[in-house]
Amino acid sequence: MTQTDLTTQLKKSLEHLQKEFSSLQVGRASTVLVEDLEVESYGTMMPLKSVANISCPDPKTIKIEPWDKAVLGNIERAVQEAKLGINPQNMGEHLFLPIPPMTEDRRKQLVKFVHELAEKTKISIRNARHDELKTIKAMKEESEISEDEQKAMEKDVQGEVDKANQEVDERAKVKEKDILTV
Repeated sequence: MTQTDLTTQLKKSLEHLQKEFSSLQVGRASTVLVEDLEVESYGTMMPLKSVANISCPDPKTIKIEPWDKAVLGNIERAVQEAKLGINPQNMGEHLFLPIPPMTEDRRKQLVKFVHELAEKTKISIRNARHDELKTIKAMKEESEISEDEQKAMEKDVQGEVDKANQEVDERAKVKEKDILTV
C-alpha cells in the first residue's frame, strides 16, 4: 500500500459511511431509502431504481412508479421484506410509501445504529492504517528507506488516520443531531 492508496481507502470508508447515513429513515421521505432495494424483474434481481421511477411528491411520501406495471407486486413485496417500517399502499399503477413519524424508541435505535456504523468505519480505517504501516516496515527491512524516513512516513499515516477518525466522529454527531431533532 502507498500513501495514495491509504488516502483512497480512507476516502472510500468515509463515502461508505455517508451512504449508509443517508439511507437511514429519519422521518422524512427520501428516494435513497428504497432505490437500492433488490426487486425481481423477469427472473433476475435488479435495484429498484433500474425498474421504476422513484420520487417524493411531499416530505412524508415516496412514490414508486414501475416502468412495467407487471413488476408492481414484486416491488411491493421487496419493500415489505426490507423491514423499513413502511407499509406500501398499492394504487394499481404505482405505490405510495407513507413515512411514519418517528417514535422516541425508534430515534434511540437509530442513534445506536449510527454509532455502530461509525465504529465499523473506524475499524476499516484502522485496518487501512495497519496495512500501510506493514508496507512501510517492509520497505525499511528491504533498505528502500531509512529509519528516519520510516518514522516520518508512520507519522504522516497516523496524521491522516486521525483526520479520518475525526471526520467520522463529526459526521456521526451531525447525523445523531438530525435524528434527535423532532
